[in-house]
Amino acid sequence: MEFLVVLKRDCETCQLVEPALASLRGEFPLTLYSQDDPTFPEGLGGAADDRSLEQSWRLGVETVPTLVRLEDGKEVTRTEGWDRAEWVRVTGMESLGEGLPAFQPGCGSKTVEPGMPERLALKFGDLTLNSRVIDVAEWDDPAEIAFDRGWTDGLPITPATDLRVARMLAGTTRDPGEIIGPIPPNLIDCTIEKAAVNAVMAGCRPEYFPVVLAAIEAALKPEFSMHGLLATLWFSGPIIIVNGPVTKRIGMNWGGNALGQGNRANATIGRALQLVIRNVGGGRPQEIDRSVFGNPGKYTFCFAEDETDPDWVPLNVARGHAPGTSTVTLFHGDGVQGLADHKSRDAESLARSMAMGLCAVCHPKLAQWSNAILAISPDHYAIFKQHGWGRAEIEAAIWDALKRPGRDLIEGAQGVGAGIDPARAEEMVDKFHPGGLLVVRAGGVGGLFSAIIGGWTAHRRNKDVQTVSKEIGT
Repeated sequence: MEFLVVLKRDCETCQLVEPALASLRGEFPLTLYSQDDPTFPEGLGGAADDRSLEQSWRLGVETVPTLVRLEDGKEVTRTEGWDRAEWVRVTGMESLGEGLPAFQPGCGSKTVEPGMPERLALKFGDLTLNSRVIDVAEWDDPAEIAFDRGWTDGLPITPATDLRVARMLAGTTRDPGEIIGPIPPNLIDCTIEKAAVNAVMAGCRPEYFPVVLAAIEAALKPEFSMHGLLATLWFSGPIIIVNGPVTKRIGMNWGGNALGQGNRANATIGRALQLVIRNVGGGRPQEIDRSVFGNPGKYTFCFAEDETDPDWVPLNVARGHAPGTSTVTLFHGDGVQGLADHKSRDAESLARSMAMGLCAVCHPKLAQWSNAILAISPDHYAIFKQHGWGRAEIEAAIWDALKRPGRDLIEGAQGVGAGIDPARAEEMVDKFHPGGLLVVRAGGVGGLFSAIIGGWTAHRRNKDVQTVSKEIGT
């Protein structure tokens, strides 16, 4: 039986246990490792030098002092900090530490200082990054190199150093070499590591990374048609709506300015997906991306749904996910169309008012050509709730209010060439295909406004192009 102890001078508890270490060395073989000063403890002749932290990392030390008992060279038990009863248990020496306090907590190991776990994993572990290394001269600016090589969306990126990528990979339990899938348009396989590189460039924190991965996987579902969305002449790009506990955990915004700038999680998660499409798949504007106008959301468009009202059925639950799960929902969306109604004070009037705004999506005379998101603000939602309306009642009322006589919508009607097939003149026509209107809660208080986000014209082929959802993993 033998023992080893990991300690550091910059720890009062490590200094406290020196008499106990002396007693232990008198009875058993004892190896000491010091994380900061190999001359400490002087009374025991110092310790083995572990300022590289290799031994501490391999031992999985998180607190000093850590006492480990070995038998036949293998660990059988350990204890952290100073707890006399625990040291007696581990060593079997009943008199160990007599005269010392019964308990004193240890200090944090240098292996758990910010950024250190990833540094040590890169240096001593089996974490090997396979992405191509780009040499940057001492006086070169990595951000400018990224611009020059076409790796950015027009905004500066965070250089993806080995350490930053390793930190990002620490945000997931998945293997860096796992292939997520082929990224359009060039159908290049994207690994977890390549996703991490682009998440770093986008400015994500590691805790956002599982959301990024779920968004990439959702975008690759065949029914989402990411390749077609990328190549469209229309305005649309992917919009990410996040639901569930993860939104609070990573600090997403569903309140004031939820569809705008200012929140790191919202901004960088959406941007990471776009950079993966660009840098892995080769989807660049004015190449395969042929959008006539585009929209600012093609930099990034990601927000969380407001789930603060327990009576509200969140979007992901309405789409079939279990309550309490965290998900992403991807929609093919355009820019934001504001809807102001300061006069409606009953639920029926407000629903009809919102339907009037939704009629303009794509074109007032085009029905079942594109879908839409309706983001209801807290002040508008309060009117619905005051009248006892929840998701089911709001959706049903708006759906009914959107029905219009086909004769008003057919080509040439009202002196406008655009419109639906003249054969539908005698129908009552729905504005959207079933399931094509996504109702969410978001936005801040103080204005009787809501937001409409129109969708891609390919939604008219509703069996081929669909909104998709994906549960967020770890």
